[in-house]
Amino acid sequence: MSTIENHARPRLVRGVRLRWDDLRKQHWLLIPEGALRLNSTAAAILELCNGERTLGAIAAELEKQYQRENVLDDVRHLLSRISKRGLLVLEGIEPLPATEKDDLYQLEVKDYC
Repeated sequence: MSTIENHARPRLVRGVRLRWDDLRKQHWLLIPEGALRLNSTAAAILELCNGERTLGAIAAELEKQYQRENVLDDVRHLLSRISKRGLLVLEGIEPLPATEKDDLYQLEVKDYC
């Protein structure tokens, strides 16, 4: 899997939004062709992707928030998968190539809680 550089500043592409569904008590990533169910950790990561924070800053914020260390690789892995689907813009680096094997319908990121 390609790696995202620590200085990249990720943000969701236009038309992609994070939403909380009160009825289902579930986080969703709304995309033009549907929706992807997210676990709470994936949602927390994507909420920090505003195009201003770097990958390193996002990981540092999550380490502080969840009182854990060494979350950078997990954050990088999730963002790589999202980016390959064309749902994330990585400012400051070349886009990652899309792959057919990446299945985002079961986003799994290690819980830090």
